Amino acid sequence: MTGPAMVPAGGYGPVVPPALLRRRRSPLTWVTMIVLGLGALVVAVLIVLTGGPVASLITIALAAISFPILILILFWLDRYEPEPARYRLAALGWGGVVAVVLSVLAEQLLFAVPGTSDFIDTAVTAPIVEEAGKGLFLVAVVIFRRAQIHGLLDGLIYGALVGVGFAFVEDVLYYLSSLESGALPITFFLRGVMGPFAHPLFTAATGIGVGIAVTTRQPAVRVLAPILGYVAAVVMHGIWNGSTFWGGDGFLFAYAAIMLPLLAIVLAVAIWARSREGKMLTAALQQIVAMGWIRPEEIRWVARLSDRMSARAYAKRLGGAPAARALREYQQTLTEIAFLHNRAVNGIPPPDVNQRMNALLQHAAALRPYVIMPPVPPGMPRPLPPRR
Repeated sequence: MTGPAMVPAGGYGPVVPPALLRRRRSPLTWVTMIVLGLGALVVAVLIVLTGGPVASLITIALAAISFPILILILFWLDRYEPEPARYRLAALGWGGVVAVVLSVLAEQLLFAVPGTSDFIDTAVTAPIVEEAGKGLFLVAVVIFRRAQIHGLLDGLIYGALVGVGFAFVEDVLYYLSSLESGALPITFFLRGVMGPFAHPLFTAATGIGVGIAVTTRQPAVRVLAPILGYVAAVVMHGIWNGSTFWGGDGFLFAYAAIMLPLLAIVLAVAIWARSREGKMLTAALQQIVAMGWIRPEEIRWVARLSDRMSARAYAKRLGGAPAARALREYQQTLTEIAFLHNRAVNGIPPPDVNQRMNALLQHAAALRPYVIMPPVPPGMPRPLPPRR
């Protein structure tokens, strides 16, 4: 794997050209966003037609209360190599549009099959169908945008965001139904206060399985990990739904003894994975320094999250908002270089690894003359000359 050497900084220089801060959008990205946007509009119109404008506004506002903190936690976990905003929106849109539509259509057919019962429909059929509909987003990303999932944490984040989108629309529908029956307060407490994490937790399990699969060289694990993740999602979903048939004590037992511990486990796994990403990023950047592609003092301002922010603040003080944007883009590019290098070292590179690495290195080299970084700390090795 080869690549061009980066250009050393030659002073603060002019403001970075806007073209260097824009990532090219593929036709598939535009089509996906347009389709999901139109689908979201259709779902919104159907909700308004079903419940009326006032009831729809009330229930949508109630549903929206439950998820901002959860989304912020997911974004906090995803700080080392944050997923592009368009993919985050696509995950939310898939959950709230595609997964909901697929689930409604499939459940209408399966619930009508003779011999079923309310318990089977709720605790078995619905989890199987809904987790499949949500999990298809992860399958689509692996097929069409494999580079967007680098490991376990990426899969978990995408799965949880799909779950957030699904839960939001489902909550609106439940709130509309309970508004008519007068049970809105208890429904909001159960779904919006006690259980907003449920759907994100379920689909995060599928995402963990997919994340493991894309980072292993063992064919059996590549097949089994996503399947086991999906099965875990269905089982958790089934327990959650089935507990509503066990009375108040049964539901509280399932909530306190099963769901909350599982949530704690998944959060612990996510925090561990983020810490592991930080260590991997540092090691990969050190190897890249040895290749002469970047300068040694740049590792600190990329690999440590607190130093990333302080470096951006320093750049903003000296060069304003454009300098901070240039540094942020440069940090993101070096992070992508490190993740790609790590995949190559571990024997799981994408087929076009050389082309992608060259493109990233060229992008970083084009940005470097416009980047303002803090001075080299005392004791830090002086910059290496660029590789020729």
